[in-house]
Amino acid sequence: MTKEEIIKEEIVNADVPAVSSPVTEIAIPVEAQKPKNDFSPRRDAGKKKGGGSRPFRKGFERVKPEFDHKIINIRRVARVVAGGRRFSFSVVLVAGDRKGTVGVGMGKAGDTALAIEKAMRSAKKNMFKVSLNKKMSIPHDVEAKYSSGTVMLMPNKSRGLIAGSAVRIVADLAGVKDITGKVFSGSKNSLNIAMATVKALKMLKPAKVNAVVATEDKVSK
Repeated sequence: MTKEEIIKEEIVNADVPAVSSPVTEIAIPVEAQKPKNDFSPRRDAGKKKGGGSRPFRKGFERVKPEFDHKIINIRRVARVVAGGRRFSFSVVLVAGDRKGTVGVGMGKAGDTALAIEKAMRSAKKNMFKVSLNKKMSIPHDVEAKYSSGTVMLMPNKSRGLIAGSAVRIVADLAGVKDITGKVFSGSKNSLNIAMATVKALKMLKPAKVNAVVATEDKVSK
């Protein structure tokens, strides 16, 4: 072989350097890098999850009741039948809007919740409007008696509601202010005292009527 052929063979058999292809970097989003929330409602039912309180519901407001009520007496009563005694609950409550409307109701049932519901319906049926003056007080003294309960109501100037027992509850839910209540009977039956207070409030006359009566009395004298 000549020198030229040897040189050509060396050139053919020579190692050709490999050309590296450019590598392109792909950007992976941050959300894809986070681990998936492996939560199944059926599998994880009953498990307590941490993380704070329940989120606030927008537009959710508690409905305010039309009338306020207060229980003045609740007791368990028994009725004797052929098979023995059957027990039930008796509830007496007062309901009012504190704007001059009030009523007393009584309910009886085997469950306390049902008895309260019946008493509330009875109180709504027995509601009436109280004749009050501009200062939400009574225009004159009044006294009433119901069964063994005797109650007297007297107006007072800027001294607040001074009364006790069921008289205070009835006057408060009726919205009456600046009065003094007295219970003259020895009976402590809250139902009789409440009904006597209701009877006294029903006997009230408007201030205009009282003024007309006073002028007529002066003229007659």
